[in-house]
Amino acid sequence: MTTVLVTGGSGFIAGHCISLLVERGYDVRATVRSLDRAPTLDGVTFVAADLLSDDGWADAVRGCDYVLHVASPVAPGHVENEDDLIVPAREGTLRVLRAARDAGVRRVVLTSAFHAVGWGHPHDDHVFTEDDWTVLDGPGTDAYGRSKTLAERAAWDFDRGSMELTTILPVAVMGPARGGAVSGANHIVQSILSGAMPGFPDLWIPIVDVRDVASAHVAAMTAEGAAGQRFLVADGPAIPMAEIGAILRRHLGSAADKVPTRVLADDEVPPAMRADLGYARRVSSEKARRVLGWTPRSAEEAIVAAGESMV
Repeated sequence: MTTVLVTGGSGFIAGHCISLLVERGYDVRATVRSLDRAPTLDGVTFVAADLLSDDGWADAVRGCDYVLHVASPVAPGHVENEDDLIVPAREGTLRVLRAARDAGVRRVVLTSAFHAVGWGHPHDDHVFTEDDWTVLDGPGTDAYGRSKTLAERAAWDFDRGSMELTTILPVAVMGPARGGAVSGANHIVQSILSGAMPGFPDLWIPIVDVRDVASAHVAAMTAEGAAGQRFLVADGPAIPMAEIGAILRRHLGSAADKVPTRVLADDEVPPAMRADLGYARRVSSEKARRVLGWTPRSAEEAIVAAGESMV
C-alpha cells in the first residue's frame, strides 16, 4: 500500500487531504505538534513532530512514498513579531524536506499560498499565474505573505537530490469546517454571520473550496508533469464581500439574520485595509485544470458549505 505523510494533521486543509487520501485507499500518516491534539480517524496513524524541532521527523517520514507538507502558521495582517511566522514556515519547510529526502520520499507537495504570488504589485489588470511572485518589500505585503514567499523560495532552492517537489497556491480557502474549529478564510464567513461586521468594505476576495484544495494536493502527488511545478488554485474570479453576504442570506434563512446589508464608506474601513479597496486581483488556474485535470466547485458552494457547517 502507498504511504502518504500529511503534516499539520489537525488543520483545516490537512484534514480534508487526509479524508480524501483515506477514501482513495492510501495508507495515511499525519503529524501533530502533540498527540493530545490528534483527532480520532479510522485508518490514520498520528505521530508527534513540531516544525521548530528535528525530533520526530525521521520517524514520521520513514517508509513514506509521498509527503503533503501542509503545516504552516497562518496569521494574515499585522503581527508584533514577524519571525513568529517566518521562522516556523521557512525552517519547518526545510526540516520536512530534509527528512523526506533522506528517507527516500518520491515527491513532496508543499502547501504555499496566493500570498506568495499576488502581493506587492501595482493594482492593475494583470492576471496572476504561477509565474508571479510576491514582492517581499512591496506595498501591502504583510508578514504572512513574506512567510509563505520565503518558505516556498527556500523549498525550491533546497538540494532535493532525486526527490520531486510540487507546490499548491490556493487563494482564500473556504468550505466545510471540521470539529468546531474555524480556520482559513472561513473567518470571513464567521464574522459576517455573527454580526461582528457592521457592513461590508469594498474588498474583493478570490475563493477556493477546501475540498478542491485537497483534491489538487492529491492529484499533484502523482500527476505526470506536476513535478517541479507550481499550481495556483481558485474557483473563479474574485467576488466582493457584499456578495458573500448576499449568498449567505439566500441560502441560510434565519441563520443569516445578522448578516449586514450595507457597504461601508471608505473612511469607515480600518486604515490597514484601505489599500485594497475596490481592487479585484485577477487569477488564472488554467495550469491546474490542464495538468492536474482539476475541476473546482463554485465559490458560492464553498461559501454556503462554510456557513452551513458553522450553523
